[in-house]
Amino acid sequence: MKCDFRIKGLDCANCAAELERAINKVKGVDKATISFMSEKMTIELDEDKKDSIMKDVEKVIKKEEPDVTIKEV
Repeated sequence: MKCDFRIKGLDCANCAAELERAINKVKGVDKATISFMSEKMTIELDEDKKDSIMKDVEKVIKKEEPDVTIKEV
């Protein structure tokens, strides 16, 4: 399942790349991509475990980039 998010608060493309690498390491995430320019994040994950995976993703985001917010679109 693909989920799209609007991502706000990233300071630079390098920060987006580091955050993308960290999210891709979360168990249950098949693939995550972040576009700094369009402020978009797409995550491919198991639909049955979406809630628990997204909680883990949000923890990673807060650890790596505390000022970043995401909202599903």
